[in-house]
Amino acid sequence: MSRLTDLIAKAKAKDAALGAELDREFKMLSSRLPFGLNFERHSPEAVELPLRPIRKGDKVRVLPERGSTKKGDQRLWQVKSIQRAKKTAVLELLGAEESETQTVTMDDLVVVAEFRDTIYPGLVSTGTVQRGGDKPCHTVINGENYHALKALTYTHRGKVDAIYIDPPYNTGAKDWKYNNDYVEGDDQYRHSKWLAMMERRLLVAKELLNPENSVLLVTIDEKEYLRLGLLLEQLFPEADIQMVTAVINRAGSQRAGRFSRVEEYIFYLFFGEAQVSLWTSTMLDDVIQIEGQKPAMPTVWFTAVRRGTPSALRNARPNLFYPIFLDSNTGKLHSVGEPIGKDVDRSVVAAPTGTIAMWPVHSDGTEQTWRFSADRMRQYFAAGTARLGRRDPRSGFRPVTYLQPGTLANIDNGTFVVTGRNEEGALELALADGAAKLLAPRTVWSQSGHFARDHGSTLLKGMLNEKRFDFPKSLYAVEDSLRFVLMHKPEAVILDFFAGSGTTAHAVMRINKQDGGRRQCISITNNEVAADEQRKLREKGLRPGDAAWEKWGICDYITKPRIAAAVTGKTPDGKPIKGAYKFTDEFPMADGFEENAEFFTLTYETPLSVSHNLAFSRVAPLLWLRAGARGRRIEKLPADGWAVADAYALLNNVDAATPFIKALTKVDGVRIAYIVTDDDRRFQAIAKRLPDGVEPVRLYESYLTNFSFTNGE
Repeated sequence: MSRLTDLIAKAKAKDAALGAELDREFKMLSSRLPFGLNFERHSPEAVELPLRPIRKGDKVRVLPERGSTKKGDQRLWQVKSIQRAKKTAVLELLGAEESETQTVTMDDLVVVAEFRDTIYPGLVSTGTVQRGGDKPCHTVINGENYHALKALTYTHRGKVDAIYIDPPYNTGAKDWKYNNDYVEGDDQYRHSKWLAMMERRLLVAKELLNPENSVLLVTIDEKEYLRLGLLLEQLFPEADIQMVTAVINRAGSQRAGRFSRVEEYIFYLFFGEAQVSLWTSTMLDDVIQIEGQKPAMPTVWFTAVRRGTPSALRNARPNLFYPIFLDSNTGKLHSVGEPIGKDVDRSVVAAPTGTIAMWPVHSDGTEQTWRFSADRMRQYFAAGTARLGRRDPRSGFRPVTYLQPGTLANIDNGTFVVTGRNEEGALELALADGAAKLLAPRTVWSQSGHFARDHGSTLLKGMLNEKRFDFPKSLYAVEDSLRFVLMHKPEAVILDFFAGSGTTAHAVMRINKQDGGRRQCISITNNEVAADEQRKLREKGLRPGDAAWEKWGICDYITKPRIAAAVTGKTPDGKPIKGAYKFTDEFPMADGFEENAEFFTLTYETPLSVSHNLAFSRVAPLLWLRAGARGRRIEKLPADGWAVADAYALLNNVDAATPFIKALTKVDGVRIAYIVTDDDRRFQAIAKRLPDGVEPVRLYESYLTNFSFTNGE
């Protein structure tokens, strides 16, 4: 509505009578608000991009002179022409009734992107830490999180298993910006600006979550939890929502004449088959188990084998599309069949006499895949680590489930014992004598490890050798929050698009070490300089984009050093980190983690440069991310016309298709083949020749189409 107010004001300026009539009708309509959460959507946000070079056609702002602490001209101008020799640009004022132009030195301009603008993103690597062998890389992206989320719609649409975010709490202090301005406590639109900011990002995040099995976690305090809860219900009507109350400061935060606050809140949104794993504590206190309570037996040891993610469609992984034959009378396992060709109709496959064929097909008829090959399926059934569930009386089919690696590890370490097999050979498990009892976590948590001062601020200060960040989350609080939904997902993808100091990635590393997982975390943060530091830097004549300014930004100064320190076990000056990790897994922090991490900065490309191969080095990291962020990356266009990396391959000369495909057959683990061509017929012909299990992706059509259709607002 604030946007309508602005438009009506413009109408009044041009035609007072028409403006007054529009204003009258608007007030009548606004008095009849619908039931639910109502808030102003505001004009689309705008973000300044100080590292982006100036191009003709760009929207820009004119910066205040160096040394000034004033806000400067906030009007938007468009670059009409650039005079390279003089390093100046001719600008025209946008939205003006009368034409207004000026010529400005390019050093005094900053590019501005509005969130209704279409963007074409790229990534530039700014460093890496390698200690994890062939494990996937944790990635940190420095950029505006809305635009970075848009970039991930190309690489991770429907592939994210968990999103954990700790957004600004809207305290009224200078904790977040809207349209390049800090939102103050007395701003009458403070709450609606916050909601508009959150809504835009959550809508994109929704595209990234796996609708079949994923979880969204959002932490918040009392200032916005009521509005946030309503927003989440409106945006995610399909989710099952719970709210956890977590004690983070037992000493309490004093409020004059009011109760002393000790808690914050965590919204959990469960999608599809997502569940909470049992644990050794109820989370109500620090006691491992409740005295006298009977052991709670896990109900989710066995997990579904049919995969339901968008990347698990039959066409993408045909070698994982095969039948399981069941006895027509008893429903018992008869045998496991072989994969069939991409173009073979499953109805023509003959089942052995007296059996029915069960395929990985969704209830709506969509052909999907099993999680693993036919050979491994046979091995799992023989070992009793896969089993068949209750029989559907109408179809005769039975769901297939299996024991995940985390459960098998608990068998090996003695937490679980095998008590026998059922009549069909599936393992039966029980808790070992003396093992901690597994319990359902409660919705109120009171854990000493969640105290933010001791295990957030103090821990981070020890890692970086100085205080660099206010109010980081307790590492163990984030670890526990994620463990309950990631315990049985050893290869999960986790996203945090309000990454701050990098606690989420650190927590994922901790969980990986505890169960040998290969989970990977994608962290998105900007390089905003703290509010109290900005004035000092401006007084020195510095601006955003200057190296001496950027080094103090949150990504370069805090997030990247923290994640590097966690992996290496060393402080930024190369000294071993003092102290030890506590609670679930205790070991010296100086040991670090066997993990890999790489850091990137978001770039803004043009569709012309992308389609003409001029931006390949910046698009290359996106291709690597889409293939799982694992192994070697193809950094430049191969001179031979093709290249094969660990997880993906690239064909940039379709005339070299034959040697390319021959090379593909010799490499295990390749998931995607990117084929550069404008000819759809040739693309389809090459796609049919690819080895089973390799997904064909056409460049640059898939990239350009993705962003031209998903970035406009």
